[in-house]
Amino acid sequence: MAPTHFVLRPETYAMTIVITAFERSPDGGKGLARDTRVRWALEEAGLPYEVRLVSFTAMKEPEHLCVHPFGQIPTFEEDNLALFETGAIVLHIAQHYGGLLPEEDTDQARAIMWMFAALNTVEPPILDVFVAKVLEGDKPWAEERMVLVKDRVRARFRQLAACLGDDEWLDGDFSAGDLMMVSVLLRARPSGLLDEFPTLAAYVARGEARPAYQRAFEAQLKVNTRV
Repeated sequence: MAPTHFVLRPETYAMTIVITAFERSPDGGKGLARDTRVRWALEEAGLPYEVRLVSFTAMKEPEHLCVHPFGQIPTFEEDNLALFETGAIVLHIAQHYGGLLPEEDTDQARAIMWMFAALNTVEPPILDVFVAKVLEGDKPWAEERMVLVKDRVRARFRQLAACLGDDEWLDGDFSAGDLMMVSVLLRARPSGLLDEFPTLAAYVARGEARPAYQRAFEAQLKVNTRV
């Protein structure tokens, strides 16, 4: 097992939060791995956490599968609670600690709505670009499929940009909905599709400029650039 990496924050916290992350992330620490979303949420909430690094082999072994039955990362453990899926983890953090959800119930509901929109509506076509390029790129129909896949992403982006308009964030102040949406949109940057929509590119840049995001990004990058 790789050495444990600690991120310490000045706030006092009774329980130890432990998340898992790639021992070596496929993106080389560029913030695209899903543990970045959880790190960011923890940083926004001012919570200390411990990161247990796992290899691709260890992810498929019984110890990890007990926490994540699909053999992926990240996972989240706190006292007697174990969670997987970034949406569930970020929602748990947002609902139990400050900084990621508005106070009013109706405002909270809309922030959570945007979390679900990011994961269920915006992310799937973005991930399909990766599938079409990496997993299906050698197929005789790959080029034609890629055109269709990218057009589906563009359609979603046009809709999202219209919702955002000239606002800084999706619904009032920054929330877990923005955290998740920015994290999802970042995955479109390597394809160049994000740059086609200046409104969304600027929105993502605002998310990246947040100190909590920068701490999360640097923590993941440090793991992936260590000798």
